[in-house]
Amino acid sequence: MGFGVVGRALARLLLEEGERLAKRRGFRPIVVGVADSLGAAYDEGGLDMLEVLGAKERYGTVSKSSSGVRGMTGLELLGTVYADVVVEVTPTNLGDGEPGLTHIREALKSGMSVVTSNKGPLALAMPALMELARHRGAVLRFSGTVGGGTPVLDYGRRLSAGDYIEGVEGILNGTTNYILTRMTEGLEFQEALREAQERGYAERDPSMDLEGLDSACKLVIMANYVLGLKATLRDVEVKGIGGVTREEVAEAYHRDYAVKLVASIREDKLKVEPREVPRRSPLCVWGVLNAVTFKCRRLGEQTVVGRGAGGVETALSIIRDLAEVKRNLSGSLGGWA
Repeated sequence: MGFGVVGRALARLLLEEGERLAKRRGFRPIVVGVADSLGAAYDEGGLDMLEVLGAKERYGTVSKSSSGVRGMTGLELLGTVYADVVVEVTPTNLGDGEPGLTHIREALKSGMSVVTSNKGPLALAMPALMELARHRGAVLRFSGTVGGGTPVLDYGRRLSAGDYIEGVEGILNGTTNYILTRMTEGLEFQEALREAQERGYAERDPSMDLEGLDSACKLVIMANYVLGLKATLRDVEVKGIGGVTREEVAEAYHRDYAVKLVASIREDKLKVEPREVPRRSPLCVWGVLNAVTFKCRRLGEQTVVGRGAGGVETALSIIRDLAEVKRNLSGSLGGWA
């Protein structure tokens, strides 16, 4: 569901990596349906993804392809064609989670597994969605929601299987990290924001990043998946970076600290706030990098650093999740929507 930046990046990867996936991973995915805001395209025998991509690029919608249907919604597509796995990559909506929340819920109800990079439904209703997946014998995977192409969630989950994780701290948003990095280098907040937008690191409306909500969504997902908490966005105390000044950042730097937007879980309390991090800490990453530190009882601090969100990075995480779905389900993957 959804054929924006991530959906198109995934389609290109499947075209480029199809033979390798078949040879090394043992499955050859068949895409049977795709949808965007103007319509859908489907073929139970498998879509010609090169043609579908061409229609999207030329006309702005997949419905202009030879298998297209103008005006068909993603939900209607789900009711028309069956797939083993639904890939849900519509934009994040923190108001009511739609349309992604309904897409995921209806797919799971039908026994279809879901791979998603959409943080909204998980931030608002993750415990219920995980329970629904278990009840219907389906798999729900979402590694691209935290860390982009960096496997933060699965690393934390494996740590928690053998050790007790007492807390988590993370730099989870590349946009705010870039802005704070540039402020450390002397720019005012608005100058750094404008530069981030020009370079494509910040959206035209960056409020979700600047207010800390993107980091809060990711924190909720980690709390549920890694620590086993039953948390939603309402459980997170959130403060963004809007009040941070260049002077505060410079003063902290002179004391060998850096101001970062830190998402943390301590004693089951979830919090996002700008605060000082020692510059020598492995958590102190710069630019658009993300970092997560898991504080383990026996292993001590374990930190994962990597590139955050991006079309290709998130598409790679979706392929990784699909490989995991294949391992969890018997039989072969017959189709993706």
